[in-house]
Amino acid sequence: MKYRTVFDIIGPIMIGPSSSHTAGAARIGRTARKIFGRQPKKAVITLYGSFAKTYRGHGTDVALVGGLLDFDTFDKRMVQSLDIAREQGMEVIFQESDDLTEHPNTARLYLEDEKGNVEIVGVSIGGGKMEIIELNGFGLKLTGNDPILLVLHQDQFGAVARVATVLAKHEINIAYMQVARKSKGSQALMSIETDQSVEADVQEEIRQLPGILNVTVL
Repeated sequence: MKYRTVFDIIGPIMIGPSSSHTAGAARIGRTARKIFGRQPKKAVITLYGSFAKTYRGHGTDVALVGGLLDFDTFDKRMVQSLDIAREQGMEVIFQESDDLTEHPNTARLYLEDEKGNVEIVGVSIGGGKMEIIELNGFGLKLTGNDPILLVLHQDQFGAVARVATVLAKHEINIAYMQVARKSKGSQALMSIETDQSVEADVQEEIRQLPGILNVTVL
């Protein structure tokens, strides 16, 4: 079911004229920051479809950057996010693309600093809701509504079973799992929604498994 409560229909408490173009965009930016793990030094944001056509007038640019600054949808600082980002030394570049996308409210965020980089594609689906549909070239579907364990690993026999075994040992139930890979035997990405929090010690135990490259929890 797409909408579970009345707030999914009317949208969240927010700054801005449009739940799709501001609240949803802010949540894309904030989720991208969480995946990156910190505030980026540079953000290259490519906008598609409706986002590309109306982002300045509807405040999508302000919302995306506000999310990268870790502002919630109702944070009054949101309207000054572009200035705040500049003051904090974050370089932000906006690009408009004519490429066709499956959803009209689509944004691609490339984030980087001296420690690394990440590329995320998000869509704003209405009512302030959003989905992350791509991470570093891996197709996936993250809503940010439940705890998500992201495990980057080598595509090899037993990798999924080993991670599942660690979670079972700590009595962590898997609600939903996706596994995406770029090609057979290359890197793959597990995205696992869990009913319980995956604490730091469990994350570290997973990191020590053979073939595991990175572990992140949203």
